[in-house]
Amino acid sequence: MTFNRRQFTQATAALVASGATPLVFAADTLKIGYVSPQTGPLAPFGEADKWVIDQMKTAFKDGISVGGKKYAVQIVLKDSQSNPNRAGEVANDLILKDKVALVLTAGTPETANPVSDACELNEVPCISSVVPWQPWFFGRKGDPAKGFNWTYHMFWGLEDVIANFTNGWKTLATNKKVGGLFPNDGDGNAWGDKELGFPKPLAQMGFTLTDPGRFQNGTQDFSAQIAAFKKEGVEIVTGVVIPPDAKTFLTQARQQGFKPKIITLGKALLFPGAIEALGDLGDGLSTEVWWSPSHPFTSSLTQQSAKALADAYEAGAKKQWTQPIGFAHALFEVAANALGRAKSLKASDVRDAVASTSINSVVGPVKWGGQGPFKNVSKTPLVLGQWGKGQKYKVELTIVNNEAATNIPAGGKLRLL
Repeated sequence: MTFNRRQFTQATAALVASGATPLVFAADTLKIGYVSPQTGPLAPFGEADKWVIDQMKTAFKDGISVGGKKYAVQIVLKDSQSNPNRAGEVANDLILKDKVALVLTAGTPETANPVSDACELNEVPCISSVVPWQPWFFGRKGDPAKGFNWTYHMFWGLEDVIANFTNGWKTLATNKKVGGLFPNDGDGNAWGDKELGFPKPLAQMGFTLTDPGRFQNGTQDFSAQIAAFKKEGVEIVTGVVIPPDAKTFLTQARQQGFKPKIITLGKALLFPGAIEALGDLGDGLSTEVWWSPSHPFTSSLTQQSAKALADAYEAGAKKQWTQPIGFAHALFEVAANALGRAKSLKASDVRDAVASTSINSVVGPVKWGGQGPFKNVSKTPLVLGQWGKGQKYKVELTIVNNEAATNIPAGGKLRLL
């Protein structure tokens, strides 16, 4: 099949018109893989990813120079479907078929852990987020003396969420009796762990914890938990559950006449959509806040403040801001910074550049080795938020306790339900 000059020119013109770049050869393209839950019960964690990736296509339009050579950048997004097995499969596809230089992943242990494991096994650098560091590190059988060789993590830890929840609870008058909702999954087993999780520090602070035991995600009946909480006179409910389970529990608690003074849950109450779906049950619920428009940080990549990034999302996606936007953006900040410093695209060179990262990102400073408990963990700040009726949106999240990170401004105080 011959191709004359006129046909070639026409074909090239058609490619340009379609927005494709015709004369970039595959060898000069650097691929970044991204795995998150786009569908399934954890989909709210991945809701903003496509928007963030579109933003990155603009940020990377001129390519990235690695070791003095310019590469076009291609971002390959894969859906974990909220399923750990699927997360591992798509990570292997990115590594073995797509031949990515670096893998990014976020959105609970069910996605980030199997993706990190696949990268560690295949010796490909990986940066993960949106999992407290304990379920990410210990959930993957990490050895504190050795750490991991290829996988790096940026987020807060259970010690931070415990500090924030209890800082808030201590400001209100209660009997200090706490009911725990800890499912049988990576987060629930870590939060409920007698040594690593909530039980020990709560006891040390004078709180009494009632833990009725593990339950399966998607359970339709919380009568046993509610009965146990009523029997013990529980006034504070905490735990880490998926959004559908929070709705089931809260609805049944009201039906069964259980009225705690404070409900502070991780995971389930992060997203405005989940709170709206609860109707009047959502007013006054509290949760951890890992990123918000009030955070006093700026992107090293686009120079947007946290507020400017949230505003851009709301204008572009026509949706209310959500917390994962900041971390999805920050993962690409770290990727761009590390790749720009890497000696070459050789896996070990990229890994070494990731390990030596020290930047100020839109979620705060990111630095491995010195800013976390282990060499693979860089901690980010955490505050406490509470949902209430909004002015711009139906429901809005206000930071109500910042004792654990005073540089992040609070907008109110925790109130009783």
